[in-house]
Amino acid sequence: FDSLPPAHYKETMSTILVWIQQSETKLSMPQVAVAEYEIMEQRLRELKALQSSLQEQQKGLNYLSTTVEDMSRKAPAEVSQRYRSEIEVILGRWKKLSAQLVEHCQKLEELMTKLQRFQNDTKTLKKWMAEVDVFLKEEWPALGDSEALEKQLEQC
Repeated sequence: FDSLPPAHYKETMSTILVWIQQSETKLSMPQVAVAEYEIMEQRLRELKALQSSLQEQQKGLNYLSTTVEDMSRKAPAEVSQRYRSEIEVILGRWKKLSAQLVEHCQKLEELMTKLQRFQNDTKTLKKWMAEVDVFLKEEWPALGDSEALEKQLEQC
């Protein structure tokens, strides 16, 4: 009996596996090019929530690891190896998921910064174009008015 996992181990294992599967599914959704800052903000909030959830699940993962270590000392070698293999697979998926999550957040934040900069530059350019348009539609000074012609030349 000492070599068998406690009931809480099975429950925690099931919970962690379901959580990992759901999180992997969320992260595997194809990333589409988005040009709307609000949509990007929403996606970032979702990723941050997933990161918080990951931290909450860490306690359960730690419990699984320590339980496997305890069982390994008491269990026969083949039983011990089976549980070690099981936890190693989960830890591998966990690390991959964590890395993907960090990578997705960083990439999205970089893209949001670029989009914000682009939108600001576009706004500045449109303002400048409007000013130039007003300037170009102004009346030209009379040919004999050299002072007005000089002023307009400077503006150009």
